[in-house]
Amino acid sequence: MEVLAGIIFILMYVVIVSEKIHRTVAAMLGATLMVLLGIMGQETALHHVDFNTLGLLVGMMVLVGVTSHTGLFDYVAIKAAKVAKAEPKRILVYLGLITAVFSAFLDNVTTVLLMVPVTFSITQKLHINPIPFLLTQIIASNVGGTATLIGDPPNIMIGSAIKELTFMAFIENLAPIAIIDLLVVIFLVEVIYRNKMNTKPELQAELMQMDEKKSLKDRGLLARSLFVLTLVILGFFTHSITHIESSMIALAGGFLLLLLAGGSHHLVEKTMKSVEWATIFFFIGLFIAVGGLIETGIIGSLAKQAVELTGGDVTKTSLLVLWLSALVSSVLDNIPFVATMIPLIQDMGNMGVSNLEPIWWSLALGACLGGNGTLVGASANLIVAGLAAERGVKITFINYFKIGFPIMLLTIVLSTVYVYIRYLI
Repeated sequence: MEVLAGIIFILMYVVIVSEKIHRTVAAMLGATLMVLLGIMGQETALHHVDFNTLGLLVGMMVLVGVTSHTGLFDYVAIKAAKVAKAEPKRILVYLGLITAVFSAFLDNVTTVLLMVPVTFSITQKLHINPIPFLLTQIIASNVGGTATLIGDPPNIMIGSAIKELTFMAFIENLAPIAIIDLLVVIFLVEVIYRNKMNTKPELQAELMQMDEKKSLKDRGLLARSLFVLTLVILGFFTHSITHIESSMIALAGGFLLLLLAGGSHHLVEKTMKSVEWATIFFFIGLFIAVGGLIETGIIGSLAKQAVELTGGDVTKTSLLVLWLSALVSSVLDNIPFVATMIPLIQDMGNMGVSNLEPIWWSLALGACLGGNGTLVGASANLIVAGLAAERGVKITFINYFKIGFPIMLLTIVLSTVYVYIRYLI
């Protein structure tokens, strides 16, 4: 059974990476085969599904789905462009910073879905190439998403698996280095594209005439959305006191907002369509497929080999996980990689590795920041490329790689120094 489970998982992974068929189909087929071929029973398979992660994702998607109808995100982007005096270089910086902040509290996939259309609107008005702005937002979304438990799917998965790693713990441990990385990244991108974003004064004048207030479609709903979002964020911050799971906070917030928004059949159906159900089922398939590796002992064997390689030394293990996570996540989607690594690191703890906390932070940093390495490294990257292609703008693998990979390596070097000084000296 161990060999069979390994073959199924590897084939599933290859199909996901090849992108020949949708990754959700690949993951669900892999999960189904694990059960149908007797590697584990149906009840055992369901036991491996992390419903806390799924609930958190669905709750935040519902919240953002309702809030998007208010025009808030368009308002913020247009306001930023005007504050930047319609100067392309400043707009690049401001939109990058806004993307990072939104990504920290809404998740990076949702953020780029909301920011990209506005970015195209601004760049079209100024008649400038949107690619520098899009690449900046990809990188900023992954860096910003690193800072919190809800910012990036790998963090959601780690936080859900390890209850001690609360919302506040993620901010206290990851936000400092995420801020440093973000400032360095924004500076570098601005320098790289400084001479490639020229526009005409008359076009800038037209942009300055835009009224951002017209973007706000429903001020009443906006007020209710901001109220509920504030409650949800407060719920995350006070988890250590209330002990209410993050999934329950997000789901309660999402459906409270639907109620306050009127709770009509039309609104609920429209909002449910905005939930990325393909992503939810992708996670379900992954959890079950990885469960097959756990049940057959493959994960335990890999953990044993990793401990033997590093001798159980926390410093060596942390840095190995950081760089391995970054390099693998740069060429493979970081979600299935993290799904595989979580039980592996848990098994390391059972084998005598005394302090796992630096290893968990190393995994989060490596997976989230490593996603910037290539165009296929993270879900946000592929979504931006897809949205750009729909508008006739092609972001090629090589063009992205020239910018993204060196920046990824720099952020991992900075993270290595941070992890070593903060946890390992």
